[in-house]
Amino acid sequence: MKNASLFLSFLLNINRFNNYMSTWILFACVMGYFAILLGVAWYTSRNSNNDTFFIGNKSSNWMLVAFGMIGTSLSGVTFVSVPGGVGDFAGGSFKGFAYMQVTIGYLIGYAVIAFVLLPLYYRMNLTSIYNYLQKRFGTIAYKTGALFFIISRTVGATARLYLVINILQFFILDRLGVPFLVTAAFILLMILLYTFEGGVKTIVYTDTLQTTLMVAGLIICVIYILQQLNISGGEALSQMSDKGYLNIFNTDVNSKGFFLKQIVGGAFITIAMTGLDQEMMQKNISVKRLGDSQKNVMTMAVIMTGVLFLFLMLGGLLYLYTLSQGGQYAQVDVNGDTIQQLLVTNPANGETMNVIGDKMFPSIAMNFLPPVIGLIFIIALISALFPSADGALTALTSSFCIDILGLQRRTDLDEKAKKRKRLTVHFTFAFIFLVCVFIFYIINNNSIIDVILDLAGYTYGPLLGLFAFGILTKRSLPNSSTITVICLAAPVLSYILSRNAAQWFGGFQIGIELLLINGLLTYLGLLTISKRTVSTN
Repeated sequence: MKNASLFLSFLLNINRFNNYMSTWILFACVMGYFAILLGVAWYTSRNSNNDTFFIGNKSSNWMLVAFGMIGTSLSGVTFVSVPGGVGDFAGGSFKGFAYMQVTIGYLIGYAVIAFVLLPLYYRMNLTSIYNYLQKRFGTIAYKTGALFFIISRTVGATARLYLVINILQFFILDRLGVPFLVTAAFILLMILLYTFEGGVKTIVYTDTLQTTLMVAGLIICVIYILQQLNISGGEALSQMSDKGYLNIFNTDVNSKGFFLKQIVGGAFITIAMTGLDQEMMQKNISVKRLGDSQKNVMTMAVIMTGVLFLFLMLGGLLYLYTLSQGGQYAQVDVNGDTIQQLLVTNPANGETMNVIGDKMFPSIAMNFLPPVIGLIFIIALISALFPSADGALTALTSSFCIDILGLQRRTDLDEKAKKRKRLTVHFTFAFIFLVCVFIFYIINNNSIIDVILDLAGYTYGPLLGLFAFGILTKRSLPNSSTITVICLAAPVLSYILSRNAAQWFGGFQIGIELLLINGLLTYLGLLTISKRTVSTN
C-alpha cells in the first residue's frame, strides 16, 4: 500500500503540467493505446491460419487466459454500473454491496463449468461448443443453439459498446467536433484491425493487457479517493456502513433482490453466459490440457470476486466523496414516480448535476478529480470495453463460420478460400455492430441499455434448456423444426410470466432467476417431444 501511495503521489505531483492537459492530449493518449493494441496484434498474428483464429492452435497459456477473461466478463457496463449502484435506492434502501449476492452465485457457476462442462467439451474435442448439440440431437438443435448465441451476443455486445462509446463521445469527441457515427466507426475499425488475423491467439494477449490496465485504473482510483478523504480502507467501510452502503443480503422474499434468487440466478447466469457461450469458452478450449483449462476457470472466478469487491468499494468511496463535496440526496417527481437523485454542483461551470447510478463514476472522474485521474478513468473504461467487444466479434465470426456455414467441414475449399470467407464474415459482423450501435444512438434512451441486457435472460434460456436436456437425460429428440419452435416459445412464456408474476403470485417479482425459468420451460418443452433412447446392447 505504501509503494502504491508513493506512486500515486508521483502521478498527482505532475499536476503542475495538468493545465496543459486538454482534450487533445486525452485523444492522443487513447490513440497511443490503440497503437499498442495493434502492435500486439501484429506480433501475435504472424504465420496465423484459421486454427489460430478459431482456437489459438490450442496453445494458449492458461494463466493468461484466466487473467484476460476477467476483462471479458466485466464489461464497460459493469465498470460504471456496479460502482454507481452502491448509493442508488431500491425498495426504500440503498443497493449497497448487494451485488456480492450475485458474485457468490458466480463462484458456484464457475465450479459447474470447470467440472461438468469443460470435461465434456474436451472429451468431444470441440471447436464450437454447439457441435455438442449436433452430436447429441442433430442439425436442427445445433443450428438453433448457434442462432440463439449469435443473436444474444450481437445485441449484448453492441449495447455495451454503445454505452462506452457514448461516454467517450461526451467527454472527448464532442469537444473536438467529431460526429458519433465517426467515433463508432473508428473504434470498430480498431477492433477489426487487431482481431481479423490472429483471432483468439491475439485476444488472449490483448485481453491480458486490457485487464491489467482496467484493474490498475481501478486500484489507483480507490487509493486516490481514500487519500482525498484522508481515511483508511477500514474507516471507509465503517463510514459506508453508517450511510447504509454496506447492505449485502436482501431478505425480502418478494423482492427481485432476494438473496436466494440472486445467488441461484448468478450461478445459472454464469453457467449459461459463460459455460454455454462460444465467446467465453472459445478461449478456455484454446488451452491444450483439460486440467489447465479447469485451473483457468477457477483462478478467474477467485480473481473476479476480488475485482468485483474493489468495484463496490470504489462505488462506496465515490458516494462518500460526492457527499464531502456538498452532494445531497433529493426526491424528484417524474411522471408520477418518485425518483431519488444525488445532486452536486459541477466546479467547472457551477451547474447542478444528478450523479446517482451509472452517471456517478464518469461524472466524478471527469469533473471533480485531477485530469490525470480522468485520463486513467478513460483508459480503464476502454480496457473494460474492448475485451468484451473484441471477443464477441471473434466468437461471432467463429460461430457463424463453423456452425452456420460449416466452414471446417468444407472439402471443396482450400485454406486460402476458407480464410477469405472467414474475413468476409468478420467484416460483415463489424458492420452489423456499427449499425446496431447507431440504432441505440438514434433511440437515445439510457434505459435501453438495461432493457437490452435484460434480454440475455430470454436468449440464453433456450441454450440452458438444450444443454441441460442433453446432459441430464439420455432421451433423443426428433431432428425437426419443433425444437426451434419450443426454443422460441419458452422466452415468450417467460416474458408473460415475468410481466404478471406480481399480480398472479401475491406481489412476488421475478428477477435474475428469469434465466432459470426460461431454461426450465425449454427443458419441459423438449421433454414433451422426446423419446426414450433404445439401447443397442
